[in-house]
Amino acid sequence: MRLLIELEAAANCAYDLRYHHKLQGFIYSLLRKSTYRHLHDGSTYKFFCFSNIFPSIDMQRGDHKHFLISSPNSRLVQAFKNRLENLCRTKKLVCIGEMSFNVRAVSVLNPKIGHSCELTTGTPIIIRIPRINYPKYGIQPPKDYPYVYWRKHYTFDAFTRQLEDNLFKKYNQFYGVSLRYFPIFEQFVFRKQVCNHVIVNNREIRVLGSLWKFSFGHIGEEKRRIVQFGLDCGFGEMNGLGFGFMNIMVDEP
Repeated sequence: MRLLIELEAAANCAYDLRYHHKLQGFIYSLLRKSTYRHLHDGSTYKFFCFSNIFPSIDMQRGDHKHFLISSPNSRLVQAFKNRLENLCRTKKLVCIGEMSFNVRAVSVLNPKIGHSCELTTGTPIIIRIPRINYPKYGIQPPKDYPYVYWRKHYTFDAFTRQLEDNLFKKYNQFYGVSLRYFPIFEQFVFRKQVCNHVIVNNREIRVLGSLWKFSFGHIGEEKRRIVQFGLDCGFGEMNGLGFGFMNIMVDEP
């Protein structure tokens, strides 16, 4: 389940390539007066994700932009929706870094995983490989780091297995079940590695992520539920920072 938020630029402005943590701050601010007001402070999974603001080009006053928020938690989605609709009604200006907007519309979308589908990354997937798994994947970092970010010179197996493990952990915690691991990813295309700078505990840190396309054919019911959860919650780590946002690829008519 996801929300499509339509914004209207309130002034001419350059597109800020480092606005990411500012958008995150705005999204968490939407929950301040809701039952989810303490979500940011928790150390567990957040169970939501969000896209970049698109299109990612400079704007003139009156230009329309969009972004998406997704979650498997319908009540959380409703909490976001209530606040965004209030901003739309009151015409209160929204500032995201140097960019300023009016919220023009909020729509509920419910993309569904079918018997087959293709997913593509809207934002980079972050995967951290813990020290205990270095021997399994033949990883020999230059220092004894507690973890390393997956990079393109590591094996694809390291990426997919860590991605699957993360997805099962989130799924089991969200639903309170103990679903046992089974392979999820069948076909995938690596597109590129990217570096992002994010603010964590008032410090700017560098995180390495990657962009992908995933193809699924003849999906059984159990796998479909897992993939649907990933579509709603986000793939990989740091979903609450906006990483791992996924989109269903739609064939052109």
